[in-house]
Amino acid sequence: MEENSNSNNSNGLMERELDVEERDNNNSNCNSNCNCNCNALQQPLLLKRNRTLSSNPLALVGAKVAYIESLDYEINENDLFKHDWRKRSKVQVLQYVFLKWTLACLVGLLTGLIATLINLAVENIAGYKLLAVVNLISNERFLTGFLYFTGANFVLTLVAAALCVCFAPTAAGPGIPEIKAYLNGVDTPNMFGATTLIVKIIGSIGAVAAGLDLGKEGPLVHIGCCIASLLAQGGPDNYRLKWRWLRYFNNDRDRRDIITCGSSAGVCAAFRAPVGGVLFALEEVATWWRSALLWRTFFSTAIVVVILRGFIDICTSGKCGLFGTGGLIMFDVSNVVVSYRLMDVIPITIIGILGGLLGSLYNHVLHKILRLYNLINQKGKMHKLILALAVSLFTSVCQYCLPFLAQCKACDSTLGEACPTNGRSGNFKQFNCPDGYYNDLATLLLTTNDDAVRNIFSSNTPSEFTIFSLLIFFALYCILGLVTFGIAVPSGLFLPIILMGSAYGRLLAILMGPNTNIDHGLYAVLGAASLMAGSMRMTVSLCVIFLELTNNLLLLPITMIVLLIAKTVGDCFNPSIYEIILELKGLPFLDASPEPWMRNLTVGELADAKEPVVSLSGIERVDRIVDVLKNCSHNGFAVIDEGVIPTVGFANSAIELHGIILRAHLVLALKKKWFLTEKRRTEDWEVREKFDWMELAERELKIEEVAVTSEEMEMYVDLHPLTNTTPYTVTESMSVAKALVLFRQVGLRHLLVVPKYQAAGVSYFLSKQNYSLSAISVPVIINIANLISFRLFEGASGDRNSNPAGFKAIQHSECVPSPSEI
Repeated sequence: MEENSNSNNSNGLMERELDVEERDNNNSNCNSNCNCNCNALQQPLLLKRNRTLSSNPLALVGAKVAYIESLDYEINENDLFKHDWRKRSKVQVLQYVFLKWTLACLVGLLTGLIATLINLAVENIAGYKLLAVVNLISNERFLTGFLYFTGANFVLTLVAAALCVCFAPTAAGPGIPEIKAYLNGVDTPNMFGATTLIVKIIGSIGAVAAGLDLGKEGPLVHIGCCIASLLAQGGPDNYRLKWRWLRYFNNDRDRRDIITCGSSAGVCAAFRAPVGGVLFALEEVATWWRSALLWRTFFSTAIVVVILRGFIDICTSGKCGLFGTGGLIMFDVSNVVVSYRLMDVIPITIIGILGGLLGSLYNHVLHKILRLYNLINQKGKMHKLILALAVSLFTSVCQYCLPFLAQCKACDSTLGEACPTNGRSGNFKQFNCPDGYYNDLATLLLTTNDDAVRNIFSSNTPSEFTIFSLLIFFALYCILGLVTFGIAVPSGLFLPIILMGSAYGRLLAILMGPNTNIDHGLYAVLGAASLMAGSMRMTVSLCVIFLELTNNLLLLPITMIVLLIAKTVGDCFNPSIYEIILELKGLPFLDASPEPWMRNLTVGELADAKEPVVSLSGIERVDRIVDVLKNCSHNGFAVIDEGVIPTVGFANSAIELHGIILRAHLVLALKKKWFLTEKRRTEDWEVREKFDWMELAERELKIEEVAVTSEEMEMYVDLHPLTNTTPYTVTESMSVAKALVLFRQVGLRHLLVVPKYQAAGVSYFLSKQNYSLSAISVPVIINIANLISFRLFEGASGDRNSNPAGFKAIQHSECVPSPSEI
């Protein structure tokens, strides 16, 4: 997160900086901090969750505070992997590639089907609700219409909130920040499960149909990722398919690629924008990218478009109930001639500046409201339900009552559109007006959010909305957008921001009057784009999405200008809304660009902050492995051998750093009872007889689930075949900036740092591990995000009883916290 965000989040950061200063002055360790602190779970959004560089990270995932881990995106080149890769035939390689494309196709197919189901359900449920309300209003039964409208919205919100609170708390919200964190290399537990998927679908239908100021775009991205994850792992955790080829994808690296396809398919399903979906995944959520992944994501979005196009053709014939004939294109201006004058540069620039200012202000206020909501949500499930239902009642009252403040306007017979209208959709709502008149505020409020966007984006209607109605609409949706996001229902940010931005875009068009040639509907489009860029800080993907929505390439130049101005202005004040949510939840995130101070700090100097721990020998005793796994929370260990005779360079024996072994592989070796009665190296055939390389991709095993007898404790385990012998290695003089770029671009979890001078005998072990450095708030550490795990160096006078190789190690945490601390 950038330095300019510190001033906007000063309260939280200053408090955490004081925590770190107190830690440095007292030289306290991890355990003493854990014991002396007040319970970290009581702090708002984990404000004081990390007291030292050694502490485990805590993050809010759904409603739970949990320890989080990094993901192993690096290929673990141990002996089993090398043997399997050598024996693979061309047919097997082609089958593997074909299955990747098949999964990408299935992700697009299922995402398109579910998106269609959600749209049909929302349009029909909300449609019949609005038809009943309009019928009551036309009969002047206003109180009955109010009770019916409010009651229906209350029940729909209750269903959505109850499902999220009771069954899948991770389904609440948009899910995009957690997806960003996952693709950045941080595991987010329970985010992509089958229960989360089902609740997300039903909850999105209920929340959107209830008329809440939220959209289904963010939830559709999360739904696409859930589908991708379930397909890649063969189904839910308890009912996984055991097909051999599916097991090839049960690893973090391939799962990441499939989930990236799911995110792009979700955006495409929300906006029917295939190219925009691919660019959204590239620009906003994905950290690691390559050309093969680009083609697969594009293939997934193409499948989504085909599915949506097919269902739209079916629905236009009237076979989908009340589903609108407009399909998923919210604003079609292909028949509008877009022309510019020199004077138009002024309002375009003003729209961009307003978008940046209002977007950053929206982020700042929403940041404060989310902190307040967290205090309410901590009180229990009932408080979450009450908060969601209170927001629903407030929204319903405003949407139904505020149109009575607007004056009726006479219909313009020259427009060539039906006026007034009393149906579920359509422009120029009659509401309480006599025949031949319409209520412009009811046109925006007493309808679905999608129809409200279509109405405010309507072209060739310069006099449809009054300044008074647009001001009320803008103020209301600013308030609703702030209070609705954060309640316990699936919610997206796209649609509320589009509605707010389009309102001030129309207002500016009215103020410009005859001094501009640009259509008022186009001003609304530019206003929506500017506010989205000012809040979300997207440019390229957002530009393409709006072009695909509007179906008019003539908007490209002015849309680009507006987006660039809005993003530039917004960046001057605070980070994007998704980065703010990541910080609030405590999810670590590696930024794309290192901070300038990182150039002046080396990884060797950074490693000096760690505490000494232990390492493992190439052939280690079982009791030592069990002790290390039970008492330490490290996820990677350096494997070292003493007394090795190098081929060149040394006359006497030396200490060899064999590589890195993962915690999951140590647990697997214990579970399979791969023990030796004597201290010796194993043969290749012994390893292949006991292990399958696909088993090494499993990350579900825990040391508490493994039973080891007292006799087995005296045996040995040969760690060499399970050790990654080709870890990424750098010298200790490398700058922190280069190390951060390496971690992000290569997708590393661990990085070995070797001494610059051989005589020094120093080596380090850096790890993209599990703590949020944004919680430590030391200026030199904030933006490095999860680098250090432990340091190794050869000590001439080391205690060789506790450390046979004479190494000292420094890792990210000395011990597992006690159950009372968790």
